[in-house]
Amino acid sequence: MSRRRVLGFDGLLNARDLGGLPAEGGRTRWGAVVRAEHPAAATAAGWEGLWQHGVRTIIDLTGLDEGETDRSPRPAGLTTVRIPLDEKSDTEFWDRWGGAFSCTPLYYEPFLDRYPRLVAEVVGAVVHAEPGGVLVHCGGGRDRTGLIALVLLASVGVSAQDIAEDYAISHQRRAELCAAAGLGDDTPKIQEFLAQHDATERGLVDEVVNGRDFAEYLRTSGLGDDGLATLRHRLVTFA
Repeated sequence: MSRRRVLGFDGLLNARDLGGLPAEGGRTRWGAVVRAEHPAAATAAGWEGLWQHGVRTIIDLTGLDEGETDRSPRPAGLTTVRIPLDEKSDTEFWDRWGGAFSCTPLYYEPFLDRYPRLVAEVVGAVVHAEPGGVLVHCGGGRDRTGLIALVLLASVGVSAQDIAEDYAISHQRRAELCAAAGLGDDTPKIQEFLAQHDATERGLVDEVVNGRDFAEYLRTSGLGDDGLATLRHRLVTFA
């Protein structure tokens, strides 16, 4: 890979570019989508780094009860779109799939089944963003962001292996994030929880990616043919 995907913007520990991955007909485009944790801790230099990287739109997946105050002002030209991914009023779903489940890909498949239009709304925000890069984030940048990254990448033909490897990077980066915040790394507990369910992250990601046609999923969930075409143009550099 000709360029490093992990981005060292000051105040962000889990930011990376989703470019450079083999996709159907080409490779994912550098600078199109960046995934990260909540950027509240970004310094002025960190925001400048994001701006210079081409980011012009931020999609915030956190809930309204997850308020974070930015350490430094965001560049005036940035547009922020907030689409909470966790609809906590759906107690039937979250009583079953919340807690430890939602810290793993175990909840991805049931979430995709339950909320196709919400997922398509987030992807639509990427499609309709102004020219420039899009940063997608949740709180820690692993699970909710990982789900949307999976959908974006799978919809343009990125392999389950590459998507799983991208997901795995978050554990290393999140460990550093937790250490910086004075918190313990939850990775060992997550691995133990997965083992209790006879599952691995790589295996779960493989099942999710190969278990459905994500382009068709998005098309029928509200993105439509035109939206899919725009998404491919935005995300893929064709060979």
